[in-house]
This record gives sequence, structure tokens and C-alpha cells, in this order.
Amino acid sequence: MLETIEAINKVLNDFIWGVPAMVMIIGAGLLLSFKTNFIQIRRFKDAIQNTIGRMFEKKSAEDGSLTPFQAVCTALSATVGTGNIAGVAGAITIGGPGTVFWMWCSALLGMCTKFSEVTLAMRYREKNDKGEYVGGPMYYIKNGLSHKWYFLAILYSLFGVLTVFGTGNATQVNTIVTAIDTALLQYGVVEQNSISMVNLIIGIICMLLVGLVLLGGIKRIGQVTEKLIPFMALLYIVLALGVILLNIQAVPSVFVSIFEGAFTPRAVTGGIVGSIFISMKKGVSRGIFSNEAGLGTGSIAHACADNHDPVKQGMFGIFEVFADTIVICTLTALVILLGGENIPYGAAAGAELTIRGFTTTYGNWVSLFTACALCCFAFSTIIGWGLYGTRCIAFLCKSSKVTKPFQVVYALVCIVGATADLGLLWNIADTFNGFMAIPNLIALFLLSGEVAKIVKQFDQNSTESV
Repeated sequence: MLETIEAINKVLNDFIWGVPAMVMIIGAGLLLSFKTNFIQIRRFKDAIQNTIGRMFEKKSAEDGSLTPFQAVCTALSATVGTGNIAGVAGAITIGGPGTVFWMWCSALLGMCTKFSEVTLAMRYREKNDKGEYVGGPMYYIKNGLSHKWYFLAILYSLFGVLTVFGTGNATQVNTIVTAIDTALLQYGVVEQNSISMVNLIIGIICMLLVGLVLLGGIKRIGQVTEKLIPFMALLYIVLALGVILLNIQAVPSVFVSIFEGAFTPRAVTGGIVGSIFISMKKGVSRGIFSNEAGLGTGSIAHACADNHDPVKQGMFGIFEVFADTIVICTLTALVILLGGENIPYGAAAGAELTIRGFTTTYGNWVSLFTACALCCFAFSTIIGWGLYGTRCIAFLCKSSKVTKPFQVVYALVCIVGATADLGLLWNIADTFNGFMAIPNLIALFLLSGEVAKIVKQFDQNSTESV
């Protein structure tokens, strides 16, 4: 039975995350870029000023909302995760260094896609029966399109609920467990026969922490993410920059391998990766998986922001993709390419390759840091996806009364993630993740004209105020 499920899921996954998904996501990014006159480029300076320059201005938000800074941190908490460490490594080994170039290309378009998602989420958000702002793809489908498209909002929310338990929770807890187990065994703190008990304890601790944060409501989620995300991202960036500075003489050759590998991967990988398409596919998909542009999930968090200008909040979407993919994913790629002399091209690899890049430069002690970073990244992802699942279930049931029971169940899944084999669950969750993208991308195509109108009005107002 399990083999049949796995076979069916593989067929669906290969289709959903194959050429069709890339064509739809790249197509949406190109369409939105042209309709907004490439706002992610011409307004990039404004995006930085409207995010980094202003995110600390407002220290508190009205009831039922987040400050703009808390909103972007909550969205980043779900996107800046283990994929930035393990996912980039896997993309490079399968597609070669050239995947980094294609990752940059996907991010360039993804900035406009995420901008559009956030702008639409702000434009069509509403308040629930608790007085909290709620929004996201299901709401801009419901409020921005005619009733005949309402089924897309239902499908998006349904797939969202099914996805969060796997992608957002169990697999992330499993990553936390693996990281802690590796560190404990390496330093002889525990024996191998005690690992199952240690994992159960870790699962219970994660369950309590996740429940404590989520049950505290949107305010507590924002308070946690605004502290956790800057801390872990800054620490990771500093250590990654250290690897680059200590290997500065090799940096030019690494960039040559990235650009050369994008078009002639065979020459860079010794013939192991011989297809430009594979390099392109892995780079584009890695960028998509990392920044979630096209999935619409981040806009659910942004819709909670105490900001009444859709375009200005949309600028945070541009910043989010830039920070996640252009900055953090690129730094991870450089750590791997600078520190890993024997990269196993053609074979699957994960976090261990990134860890080796750090340990080659700093020594084995840094494995403790990578374990801590993986735990922080994974925990932040659990919190972010917990919010997404809460909003999706509330939309399906047309009531916020279901959110508390849902959050309790969501927290309990942490124990499953810590103690069970999740191979099939990860693959199924990945497929549902792809299914989430379909209704959102259809909505983006249909609402692209509305995005263009909102941006045009913003440009006119900006010109008049100068």
C-alpha cells in the first residue's frame, strides 16, 4: 500500500514541480514585472528605504495586527529555513555551481511576484470575528475575483491545511532532532541506544514551545519572530562572511565557476552534470522553494501588518526575496563552493555539505553553531507555517473558533516529527505544497491588471508629492 502511495505521489510531484510549475511561476513573474514596469528594479532603492529604513519606526501596532517589521519577520520565519542550508547544497550537487546563477534569475522575478502577492493581500484583506486582520491568496481570490473563482480559494486553503503538518512542522522538527543528535553523539554526551528517548524529549519540548507561541495569538507570534529572525540571520551572515574573507583569494574563481557552470555545466563539474536544463531547473526550483514567491504563503503574514498602504507593504515582499535568496542562499552557496573541495556532483547532499564548508574554515567547533542555526531556522519555520495553517483552517470553517483546537493538534505533531520516519510524509507534503501554488498563480494572472492599476496610482501619487 505504501509503495503504491509513494509511486502515485512521485508521478504527481514530478509533474507539479517539473516544467509546468517553472513555466507558470516564471510566466507569472514576467507578466507582473512587465505590467508594473519592473518595479522590483526601478523601485529597489525605495524598497530598501521602506523596509530597512522604516521597519523600526513603529514599536507597537493596533489590536489584531503586527508592525510592518513583525510582519516581514513572520513571513521570513517561514521562508528562511533549513532549505537555505540543506536545499542550496542539494541544488549545487545535482545541478553544479551554475544553479546559483539561475537561482538569482528566479529571485529577480520572484521579487515582483512576492511584491504582487503582498500588495493584493493588503488590498483585499478583511477583519475576522476577533478583530484581527486576515488576508492572503484565499482572500484576494474571494474579494478580488468573481464568485465563479471562489473554488480556488477553497482549494488553496485545503491544500494549505494539508501542507502545514508536513512541510511546516514534522519535517522541521525532524531537522531539529537530527542536528541535536549529531552534536550530542559527536561530543559523547549521549550513547546511540539513548537517542530514541532523547528524541522524544526534544519532541515534547518543541510541542510545548510551539503551543506556547501559537496559542498566544498573532501578537506573540510577531514578538517571537522579530527577535529570533534578526538574531539567527545576522549570526549566520557574519560566519558566512568570515568564510568568504578567509578564502578571499578563491572568490573570483568561484564566481567564474558560477557563470560558466550556468551555460556549460559539463566543463565545471568534470562532465558529471552535462545538461544546462538540469542546472537551470535546480536553480530556479531552489529559488522558488526558498523564497516561496508564487506560493502566496508569505502574504498571509504581511496581511496582518498595521500598514494601510498596499504598495509600501509590498516593498517588504521585494526585500524578503532579496534577503532570503540573494543574500542568505548566495552566502550558503559561497560557503559550499569555497570550503568544499570535493563536492559530490551528481549525488544527493544536504546540510552536511554546508557544515563541511564551515568546518573546513573554522574547525569542528563550528558544528555546534550549525546545529544551533538549524534548530533556530527550523523552529522559526514551524511558527510561520503555524500561522498559515491557522488562517487557512479559519477560512475553510468561516470561523476563528477552530484556530485553538487546530493549534493544539499542530503542536502535538511535533512529537511525530521527532520520533517517526518521515521520508514519505516529506514527499507528500512537498506535492501538496505544489498544489497550493496552482490556485495562487491562476489568481495572480487574473489580478495582474489590478496590481498594475495599484502601482500606477502609487507612482502618480509619488510624482505629485515630489
